[in-house]
Amino acid sequence: MTDLSAFPITRKWPATHPDRLQLYSLPTPNGVKVSIMLEETGLAYEPHLVSFETNDQMSPAFLSINPNNKIPAILDPNGPGGEPLALFESGAILVYLADKTGQLIPQDAAGRYQTLQWLMFQMGGIGPMFGQLGFFNKFAGKAYEDKRPRDRYVAESRRLLGVLEQRLAGRAWLMGDAYTIADIATFPWVRNLVGFYEAGDLVGFADFPNVGRVLEAFLKRPAVVAGLNIPKRG
Repeated sequence: MTDLSAFPITRKWPATHPDRLQLYSLPTPNGVKVSIMLEETGLAYEPHLVSFETNDQMSPAFLSINPNNKIPAILDPNGPGGEPLALFESGAILVYLADKTGQLIPQDAAGRYQTLQWLMFQMGGIGPMFGQLGFFNKFAGKAYEDKRPRDRYVAESRRLLGVLEQRLAGRAWLMGDAYTIADIATFPWVRNLVGFYEAGDLVGFADFPNVGRVLEAFLKRPAVVAGLNIPKRG
């Protein structure tokens, strides 16, 4: 049996199946990227809920695997060279799992780098901008009399949706016919923007029919349906 006792995180979240990849997460747009990826690839894993309500992400155990106190993080008992590997940052984890399984990333160099560019587009633009807009639209930002911060993020979110709209014209997915980690990274955030953040009307989501079409296709995938609820909230 694999011994993960050297990792302090396993004392707070004991591994029932230490031979499986351990996922420490919460079903947020960033968190479900990894659970969806794991469901898509069929890789055996064990999910652990990191509860923000009890500040689990600030616990010494979690910080031992991610000093940036953000979900998701993983601990793979079967990492490179057969040694355990801990990773944080959802984009890095997606690339790692794609390389580990040989799935959901093109094998040719040009296709790989083009996929990575769209992954980085999500990490650097879609996620941060949609998240800020969500704050100003749904949470404390609603009380701000000055609407300039909200409007700034509305304008930037529309611009980013426009980039996606143009890219998806005539394409099934961001990379064409091939569904990749770029889609897995992007569409949980699009779903959150128009769903949980209730900002669809604010950004004029109906103006981006290709984005809506691909979001609908994404949400019909069985692995997506499953991954959106992993780990289950307590």
